[in-house]
Amino acid sequence: MSGNTTPVLTVLRSVGTAGNNHNADGDVVYVYEMPVRLWHWINAAATVVLALTGYFIGSAVPTMPGEASDKFLFGYIRFAHFSAGYVLSVGFLLRIYWAIMGNSYAKEIFCVPIWRRGFLDELWQAIRWYAFLSARSKKTVGHNPAAQLMMFSMFTLTTAFMIATGFALYAQGSGGESWQFSLFGWVFAILPNSQDVHTSHHLGLWVIVTFVLIHIYAAIREDIMSRRSISAMISGERDLRD
Repeated sequence: MSGNTTPVLTVLRSVGTAGNNHNADGDVVYVYEMPVRLWHWINAAATVVLALTGYFIGSAVPTMPGEASDKFLFGYIRFAHFSAGYVLSVGFLLRIYWAIMGNSYAKEIFCVPIWRRGFLDELWQAIRWYAFLSARSKKTVGHNPAAQLMMFSMFTLTTAFMIATGFALYAQGSGGESWQFSLFGWVFAILPNSQDVHTSHHLGLWVIVTFVLIHIYAAIREDIMSRRSISAMISGERDLRD
């Protein structure tokens, strides 16, 4: 062996505590566990399928050439939409389970600690950072307060809303005796007009699309401008660069 010593990179396998989002003492921190990463990419794929098929379900082409009995395009679109909806729903339930069983960072998209001392100040600092009013951002391991608030309001709540309204609309086809109607029929007690449920569900699509665009932009921006790598959702480890 040569006389040069290879530097040893200390990897902190920190599971953290609830609400712990402070500066790390090491260079690399284990943030996102395998179930979270697996869910993230499966959920992303399901969301793409749901968004594309949902758009065509809500804004279908006016006509198709040829004999109607030879066409099943809309049936395939609906099947893909329903299948992706089941994948997203089961994944969301498993994600809630892992928020309970996983480390502190697995809970961030479900719980915004607005009661924590200093949270509002950190939120304001993060907003200033995103608005290009601050030259430096506070180094955080998980989501910063602004990202956490955005994830909860635009993703978690909207996903729950889309699942509820989606299965309620599905129940109209499966019938009043189905489990879909038993669990989600209450949606029509709030919005008795089925078209209102359709419209609300379709509007939810654009909330999700807006969130995805902001999410991708913010992730790339953080990698370029701040000291945090975006590869954590692939490897699970976040490189906190100086």
